[in-house]
Amino acid sequence: MHLVMVSSLDALSRGRACASLAEALPRAVVVLQDLLDDGTVVRRTLRPGFAAQRETTPLEHGCPSCAVRLDLVPALARLQEAGAERVVVGLSPGVPTSTATRALQHLLDRPPAVESAVLACSPAAVEDRIWDGQSLAEAGCTAVDGDERTCGEFLVEELAFADTVLLADPELVPVDAEQRARGVQLLRELARHADVVEHGAEIRPGRHRPAEALHRVASGCLEPPRGTPSSPFTTVVHRVERPLHPERFRHALSALAAGCCWLRGHVCLAVAPEHRILVQGVGPRVWLENAGPWPAAPRLELRDPHGTAEAAGADAVPAAPGEHATVLAATGADLDAAELTGLPAACQLTEEELRAGITGLTDPFGISSPH
Repeated sequence: MHLVMVSSLDALSRGRACASLAEALPRAVVVLQDLLDDGTVVRRTLRPGFAAQRETTPLEHGCPSCAVRLDLVPALARLQEAGAERVVVGLSPGVPTSTATRALQHLLDRPPAVESAVLACSPAAVEDRIWDGQSLAEAGCTAVDGDERTCGEFLVEELAFADTVLLADPELVPVDAEQRARGVQLLRELARHADVVEHGAEIRPGRHRPAEALHRVASGCLEPPRGTPSSPFTTVVHRVERPLHPERFRHALSALAAGCCWLRGHVCLAVAPEHRILVQGVGPRVWLENAGPWPAAPRLELRDPHGTAEAAGADAVPAAPGEHATVLAATGADLDAAELTGLPAACQLTEEELRAGITGLTDPFGISSPH
């Protein structure tokens, strides 16, 4: 059995996307799962030639993981036993595709193959979603208690995991053509690895690569930008070799994040040079995380998407994180590359500071030790 997994931030986009996929795949079974506020799971199954089925299951612990593990996975297992060949799975809004694929792998002896991981979204709303700072729970999406992720953070994570973005405009609300075109450009820049398509018939089955998808969503991942920037959006990647002065970096961080839809990478802070500090920022929120000691690895060159060493410019990225260096990537509209690359460079320890030693520095972020 082959699966097309569809994640989304809202049921309307998911519904439009699944309808488009059902039209493109007329023999496919469509399964839609929704987790309600009271912990009840509602699952609808639409089979060609049969009446729609609706099942309701109350869960003692109504979290997305339980909904997938206790309801969706058994339902897909039954479809597989019944001989279904292809199933379109519309996940509850706010549930990551990786949650479902991980559960399938762990719980089934013969897990079905995921041939496409699709993010359904309205392009005209993408930029606002990234910047509004609203949490998943505040947006009415499925979320675990204590999950403070914003809608923008969910979108960026799903864009990294997905191999396809299926554009799904709302039916009842007029869409501004200029805003929609800008949203499509932003989606193409945030997910250069993915196909951005208008209809389910354009999806190319078999593009999902689980290992690559998990690599892209890993904290601190700097995936090599592919293709050309989608104007006016671009991605600027910069690397500095010396440790950063923590106070100077603290002041520069807000300027680095300003105007960036997505900031990510890792830094070497002079207050904890033996630890790899991850940086992640989506819209108005930026955070740092101590990932522990730097991975043991030989010094690696910068490589472009085609594997050529010593690449320069926006496509230069580290081949692996095993270097004690700072590498940051910023994606946004009309970015000033010179300014963005100059900010971390100005935070480096000077020759005089290096000669004097780096003892006695304060830690303004409180991340000198892993938590």
